[in-house]
Amino acid sequence: MTAPGAEESEGSARSTAHTASAASATGGVLYVVATPIGNLGDVTLRALEVLRAVPLIAAEDTRHTRRLLDRHAVETRTTSYHAQSDASRTTALLEHLRGGADLALVTDAGTPAVSDPGADLVAAWAAEGGRVVPLPGASAVLAAVVASGVAGPRWAFEGFLPRSGRERQDRLRRIADDDRGTVVFEAPGRVVATLRDLAEVCGGERPAAVCRELTKLHETIVRGTLAELAEAAKDGAIPARGEFALVVGSWPNGRPISAEDEGDALEAARASVERLVAAGTARGDAARQVASETGIARRQLYGADRVR
Repeated sequence: MTAPGAEESEGSARSTAHTASAASATGGVLYVVATPIGNLGDVTLRALEVLRAVPLIAAEDTRHTRRLLDRHAVETRTTSYHAQSDASRTTALLEHLRGGADLALVTDAGTPAVSDPGADLVAAWAAEGGRVVPLPGASAVLAAVVASGVAGPRWAFEGFLPRSGRERQDRLRRIADDDRGTVVFEAPGRVVATLRDLAEVCGGERPAAVCRELTKLHETIVRGTLAELAEAAKDGAIPARGEFALVVGSWPNGRPISAEDEGDALEAARASVERLVAAGTARGDAARQVASETGIARRQLYGADRVR
């Protein structure tokens, strides 16, 4: 079945992958449908057309999805499909598709498989050569990026961080070492701890934004440094209620180098000069070589033996 509202030129139809064409003839289409992240008016016309046309909607929470469907007079049957669903539910949905019937996959908010259920079903149907059609729409990630004012032109999405342990520290360190902005989702009860950890690892002076309840009645966007935002959250100035997207700002000109880092780099460079001198290289040549490799002024390296 061609997606309702979709228009394909003869040329684009010819370019469709053979596996997708074969699947559409022998199996149903899996529509991955983005739904509003808060404001029910943010659903797209195409999404409504598909939700009305398919015989079945797989929803993270059928009661939650029914509010959206009732708002727009969509009477399509729904079935539950969420993170705790066992393998038999995925098998049943695949059988539905194999039988030639279309299926719409939705979550409570946003796009399935983006920090939400759905990835396993999409991967399984795609692996069988089935046709998967994405329907873009409201996105908490994109809303946070554009509203924060600090993400920059290049950014990464981390989703939810691990709650504790080595894996959490490794993820925090990767965010700190990345010049790009980073979007992190967080539960309200953990916002204070996560902002504190981000400030500690990424540097309290790094720009950031807390985006709360995006598109909803109590939408709030607070900007500042990570240290300022961590303090505001701790003091209750940022209410610990609702849905949160945290944006760690980018460093447009690269991460500032602290005085401590500069000192460590200079000491390491001077040690390199000494190793070259000990190996027989003239001090002037050794200083020139290390200066070229590190960008540190040669005059700071040439007299290494006198300043160490």
